Amino acid sequence: MTSETELIPAPARAARNTDGHMFLDRATALDARPGTEGVARWLRATVGAATGLPFPEAGEGANRVVLSIEPDLPPEGYRLVNDDGPYLIQGGDAAGVFWGAQTFRQLLGPDAFRRAPVSSAAEWALPRITVEDAPRFRWRGLMLDVARHFTPKEGVLRYLDLMAAHKLNVFHFHLTDDQGWRIAIERHPRLTEVGSWRARTKFGHRASPLWEEKPHGGHYSRDDIREIVAYAAERHITVVPEIDVPGHSQAAIAAYPELGNTDVIDTASLTVWDTWGISPNVLAPTDNTLRFYEGVFEEVLELFPSEFIHVGGDECPKEQWRASPAAKARIAELGLADEDELQAWFIGHFAKWLSARGRRLIGWDEILEGGIAEGAAVSSWRGYGGGIAAARAGHDVVMCPEQYVYLDHRQADGADEPVPIGYVRTLEDVYRFEPVPPGLDASQAERIMGTQANVWTEVMEDLARVDYQAFPRLAAFAEVAWSALPAPGERDFADFERRMTAHYGRLDALGVAYRPPSGPLPWQRRPGVQGRPIDGPPPNR
Repeated sequence: MTSETELIPAPARAARNTDGHMFLDRATALDARPGTEGVARWLRATVGAATGLPFPEAGEGANRVVLSIEPDLPPEGYRLVNDDGPYLIQGGDAAGVFWGAQTFRQLLGPDAFRRAPVSSAAEWALPRITVEDAPRFRWRGLMLDVARHFTPKEGVLRYLDLMAAHKLNVFHFHLTDDQGWRIAIERHPRLTEVGSWRARTKFGHRASPLWEEKPHGGHYSRDDIREIVAYAAERHITVVPEIDVPGHSQAAIAAYPELGNTDVIDTASLTVWDTWGISPNVLAPTDNTLRFYEGVFEEVLELFPSEFIHVGGDECPKEQWRASPAAKARIAELGLADEDELQAWFIGHFAKWLSARGRRLIGWDEILEGGIAEGAAVSSWRGYGGGIAAARAGHDVVMCPEQYVYLDHRQADGADEPVPIGYVRTLEDVYRFEPVPPGLDASQAERIMGTQANVWTEVMEDLARVDYQAFPRLAAFAEVAWSALPAPGERDFADFERRMTAHYGRLDALGVAYRPPSGPLPWQRRPGVQGRPIDGPPPNR
């Protein structure tokens, strides 16, 4: 059993009713009221599997767990009541009931996070408490880059479970980049036949002299995507796909050379990029390119029901456009001032295209350059500046500044990290991150939809490395995204660390290969073995 003071994210209110406990056993029934059937299925499949309790359908009396939607609670808000009667898990909607079920699971203790019972305990104790809670932000996101290093489907499903356990509700799925195209598009099969594999991979960051001399790749079929989206929806997580345009597109150009600036370079000789950084090879601003990507997005919309579709829009070098007669002709034809406005026209085309189909475009903060389309939202990654400008201009914003929430960045200096890149950002640094910057008035601050942690995988070759980089910092981020915390300087990090002591047990039960919270790291215990040196400047992305 876990104390009510050891919950993560911290709830708005948790108070003891009495000093006693409710005990769950094989007779404990599950009473799922209308609208909560999905949560009941999840409880039986996860908590039921871990505890060995069958949770039969509702019986009578106090020995039952009641799931219900209550109109007095806010969206995604929940209330747990464990008094003398049945255990109540109430929510303002089905999502709220689900988040309440996550807290219920934490209160049962770490063994409730396993996939099968590890003891023969006949009873599970729950403290007699009331918990009332609701999220601060409606967008509580995690971005996973599967383009640089491919994550097989089972790994994606696992991360959706980890998100749910931390009350995160938006999965930003970075599906395409220079180094790989990961989603099957029926009308353009070479995107995965060619674009999903590269011949070798840079080992370490950009300046590293090391290479992994073997092919790397993989992709998701359309049914894989349907499964991922459905799995996420059962956990009240929205999947937002990202298809990068017009930069970060070398994998697509390698598959279909006509997409590139053929009047400037020999695109037929391009391959899927095998190193990191910013490729100079970008999409040509032609009608052919627009029609091609309209076809891609038509299939994307069939698979992803999300309101937002991410189009990237960042780090698009303009050198090829400046040298291209075709690009210059397009600028003149459209009456644009320069290449920045050409990119804004390109992004604006898809903003209108998506809007006509009931969706909204979101892109990295470079989409502000040259003018931003009406209704578009911004992922502010280059610090707070882009998000502030977007909010003041009346655009919705997701705050994800690299200085705070890029989880590929190192957690300490020197030998403390296996591949120490980027800014040093400790667990405490992430805990003191504030998504709403100062200087916004009330109406502008409302434009901050929420926040997101980003996991770029250039130096993360497998899920064990992703775990190490993401955790425990993702737990701190989840509390920032969910809980109504004081100002950064007033936050009680010592209390968070105390609650993390219990949470490490949950992560252990979930099989998360997190960075050890203290003491020498594994490779430091062997004399003469050191972490690799910093092999480049902080990555832009």
